[in-house]
Amino acid sequence: MQLDDLNAIAEKEKAAAKKICLRTCMSAGCMSSRADVIKKNLDAEVKAQGMEAEVEVRRVGCMGFCGQGPLVGVDHDDGREELFEFVKPEDAPAIVSSLKGGPCDVHRGDPKHPFFAKQVKIVRANGGIVDPESIEDYIAVGGYQALHQALTELKPAEVVEAITKSGLRGRGGAGYPTGLKWGTVAKSAGNKKYVVCNGDEGDPGAFMDRSVLESDPHLVLEGMAIAAYAVGADQGFLYVRAEYPLAISRLQIAIKQAKQLGLLGGGIFETPFIFNVDIRIGAGAFVCGEETALMASVEGKRGTPRPRPPFPAESGLWGCPTLINNVETFANIAPIIANGAEWYASFGTEKSKGTKVFALTGKITNNGLIEVPMGIPLRQIVEEMGGGAPDGRQIKSVQTGGPSGGCIPAQHLDTPVDYESLTKLGSIMGSGGMVVMDDTTNMVEIAKFYMEFCMDESCGKCIPCRAGTVQMHNLLDKILKRKATARDLAKLEELCDMVKNTSLCGLGQTAPNPTLSTLRFFRNEYEQLLQPDKFGPRGNGEPKKASVAA
Repeated sequence: MQLDDLNAIAEKEKAAAKKICLRTCMSAGCMSSRADVIKKNLDAEVKAQGMEAEVEVRRVGCMGFCGQGPLVGVDHDDGREELFEFVKPEDAPAIVSSLKGGPCDVHRGDPKHPFFAKQVKIVRANGGIVDPESIEDYIAVGGYQALHQALTELKPAEVVEAITKSGLRGRGGAGYPTGLKWGTVAKSAGNKKYVVCNGDEGDPGAFMDRSVLESDPHLVLEGMAIAAYAVGADQGFLYVRAEYPLAISRLQIAIKQAKQLGLLGGGIFETPFIFNVDIRIGAGAFVCGEETALMASVEGKRGTPRPRPPFPAESGLWGCPTLINNVETFANIAPIIANGAEWYASFGTEKSKGTKVFALTGKITNNGLIEVPMGIPLRQIVEEMGGGAPDGRQIKSVQTGGPSGGCIPAQHLDTPVDYESLTKLGSIMGSGGMVVMDDTTNMVEIAKFYMEFCMDESCGKCIPCRAGTVQMHNLLDKILKRKATARDLAKLEELCDMVKNTSLCGLGQTAPNPTLSTLRFFRNEYEQLLQPDKFGPRGNGEPKKASVAA
């Protein structure tokens, strides 16, 4: 495989393009509503109406507007776009007839809706455009050009430098500078190095990585290959949770296709570079999203965290230097190499470059996946793109960062969405979950929900997390049952501080965040549930003595 071969495939695909393309979303969300039958019916109807020569029915990945699905997009050769929403299998005849000017009562969407118009797509640029099970489709939109450029025009150190200059930070939640991590692995001594993609996405309400893997698997593989070249690795692992069967299936297809074209394996682009990728399937443990627990799981051991140092960059899989990034981080790599570090750094803020994919969900009118520049005001996401709360309700809070994040009250909706600003409010960027709550939401119940999640998902290795999450959950439950006093609330805050500062890994260290943020901004909701304290402030068991007026 050479550059000319890539270009030939791309030209062949473009030449075969038909006048009209019916893009049928076949991501997990739409598939659950019979999108596969919709595509089958559209194929049959195009044939029945004699339009095979001018109409292509294409399977595509997630279009983003998940709450309106199943979705069918229409691309005309004159540049016009149409969007059909809430499509049913029996709508196929009307949709195909509409292409010839026939009547169609299928619900129409607006391709220029603010939900779409205000997005800036880098990671999701191909989502809803290419067939995720066709490597030729990916090559036709420039796929694997960046890998060729890296292998033939850049030295490994120059690739690391480009990623560093781009300002890309890890999209898994911590926001660690990607170039710095790559540079550490590249400098680490060792004949064997590994690249690991963390696809163990488990936050409630989050499905960004799943969508990328289902919609554009080759983008992630290309990013991993570039990373392997940069750090000197020859073996990669994709760690994907078992609850994502469609993503796993499409990754398996993508790996097989890339090997067949010589884009994975040995002698890639007729260079000495060798890179193979294997899939490892997680067993449903949220803690395996923590990198040391993930590595243990890849090695076939129980997925529990270990103390650091040593860090994976120096001693990871089987004691070898290991680079671990999440799905979205790898999905940014090829665009950065292809377009340049300065191009990528032009998006976002001074300290938070590029774009971020969010799963916008909860009490929100327009829900789905969005990709926006870092630094965009939270209000613009929630009110303009998301359409605000349904049924005329008021937005009360937005929770970011999943169980590790915090709840941001409505008065702070003008906060820019970047790492530093969210941290100041007691939340985090996280992997990209964004759950909206309206004025009917009980914030103490929200804190209990996330604490219950962390309690259930604790691996039990360290006492602060194992025991502390249980005690905090019990106290939250006691408060909700109106059986708690001010001393219980004080004890809850003490436990939050203890668990946050003494737990072994990120799960325990961040488990108190939803509780702490709701205590910070919605303390009155806690206090309204408390009972009068009949004992002294020290809780010594003696009833309070009646005060005697002087």
